[in-house]
Amino acid sequence: MDGNLEIESRNGDDATLSIGDVVAATGVGEATLRAWERRFGFPAPRREPSGHRRYSRGEVERIRAVVRERDRGLSLVVAIERVTAEPSGPPSLFAPLRERRPDLLPVALRKTQMVHLSRAVEEESAARAERALMIGAFQRPDNYRASEARWRRLSRGAGLTFVLATFDEPRTPEAGPVEVPIPGGEPVADEWAVICLAPGYSACLIGWETVGATGLPDRERTFDALLSVEPSVVREVAGAAIGIAAQGEPRVAERALAYLDRIPDSSRRSQLRLAGAITARAFSRM
Repeated sequence: MDGNLEIESRNGDDATLSIGDVVAATGVGEATLRAWERRFGFPAPRREPSGHRRYSRGEVERIRAVVRERDRGLSLVVAIERVTAEPSGPPSLFAPLRERRPDLLPVALRKTQMVHLSRAVEEESAARAERALMIGAFQRPDNYRASEARWRRLSRGAGLTFVLATFDEPRTPEAGPVEVPIPGGEPVADEWAVICLAPGYSACLIGWETVGATGLPDRERTFDALLSVEPSVVREVAGAAIGIAAQGEPRVAERALAYLDRIPDSSRRSQLRLAGAITARAFSRM
C-alpha cells in the first residue's frame, strides 16, 4: 500500500504519527529530521509529556514539499523557507509553543514583573560571557528604543543579536542588534520575548499581551508568560523567531541558523543551576 494512503487511513489529520512513520512516508531519515528541527525549527512536531515526537499528516506533506524543492535544485535553507512561508498560520512565538508543549503552563505577569524577569535572563547571559545568540521581541519600535542602549551593550558580548518589532524597515547598526521588521497585524506584534542560547546556557521568556490589557496604563499591562531553561524548548522558540526574521531580513536569519547549529545543548545540571540563578536575579529586583 502507498505510504500516504496508509497514513491517511490510520491517522486522519491528528498529530499521531511517530518519527518512524514520517521516515517511511517521506524517505527522509530520522537523523536528518532531528537535525532540521534543531537547526530550522522545522518540522514542528507536537511533543508528548514523555518527550516523544508526534507529527500530523500536514507536517508530512510539508516535509515532502521540501524534498521536492530540493530535487528542483534549491538549497535546503531556501526550500524550507519557501515551504514554511506558505500560510500554515500567522507568525507567533507564543501560540505554537503552547500548542506543541501543553505541559508548559503560562503565568499572568504585569509589565513590571516581565521587565524584572527579562533583565534577569539578559544579565545572566551577559555575565557568562559565552558569545550567545540573543533574540528580543519588543512589539513596537518605541519599546525597543527605550531599551536600545541596554541591548547595544548586550550585543557587544554576544555572538549574534537581532530584535523584532514593527520597524518600518530592516536596519543593521554598526554597533548594535540587527533590527528586523515584523507585520503589525500579526500575533507576534503582541508578544514580548527574550531568547538566549550559548554552549552552557539556554533560556527564554515569551509573553503574550492579554486582550484585556488594551488601554490600561503602561504599568498595569499584563502578559501570559512562559519561562523555560529546557534546551529543546529554547531551540524551538529560537527557530520560530529565526523563521519570522527570515520574512523581514533573510540574511540575518541565515546567519542565525548557522550560529544556532554550532551551539551544543547544555547539560541538565547546568540548566538547573541556571534556573536558580535567573530566579535569584529576578527576586533581587522585585
